[in-house]
Amino acid sequence: MSNNPPATPIVRVADVHKSFGSVEVLRGMSMTVNTGEAVCVIGPSGSGKSTLLRCINGLIPVDRGEVFVGAHAVHQLRTDRQMIALRKDVSIVFQQYNLFPHKTALQNIMMAPIQVLKQPKQEVEMRARELLKKVRLDGKENSYPGELSGGQQQRVAIARALAMRPSVMLFDEVTAALDPETRKEVLVTIRQLVEEGLTSILVTHEMAFAREIAHKVYFTDQGVIVEHGAPEQVFGNPQKQRTRAFLEQVL
Repeated sequence: MSNNPPATPIVRVADVHKSFGSVEVLRGMSMTVNTGEAVCVIGPSGSGKSTLLRCINGLIPVDRGEVFVGAHAVHQLRTDRQMIALRKDVSIVFQQYNLFPHKTALQNIMMAPIQVLKQPKQEVEMRARELLKKVRLDGKENSYPGELSGGQQQRVAIARALAMRPSVMLFDEVTAALDPETRKEVLVTIRQLVEEGLTSILVTHEMAFAREIAHKVYFTDQGVIVEHGAPEQVFGNPQKQRTRAFLEQVL
């Protein structure tokens, strides 16, 4: 599906383990994501999907295994400076929008490039205005989060993540808290980014969307990857009984 063989992995996760106390959340997960690919991670709640994303962008340290994003060996990063360099290359959008309520949409988008990357305000503002257009929110620059719908807030959060000009975007169930109408607006925005070739890893419960946009689908259960492959294979002809059982529940 991807137009750019030879494929180069930009994200590589190798045998990653993570426990919280006595609970083993990731039990040896491995995946590769090539530049320009959209990869969807599906599976029941509590199967380790969100934890995997947080390990990829260094929000939580792994217990064992390796995580590479571009030139970053994430599992070895320790200092704030190293983490900032990583966060410039990999941005995450969460289920909760985490916008600052006392800042306008425009200010929310501008904060990190100015404060973290020390980029010039004028250049960042121009980019932020462009990004609001991109997520179809021009005219909302001076609106506060409380004046926006959930779907609009989530699109501001996506624009804020894009403002860092990441090489990789992580989406963690970004539509889970939205009603059907605003969910659609957010999915349209994500589809556009994927079509433009932005490398994306999406944890999602939106099976039809995953089937439509993903280059690869990973099905996780109880901290392991049970099955992965092209969407037509995983959804249309799953090889593992556990995958079939899950898909019968959700499709």
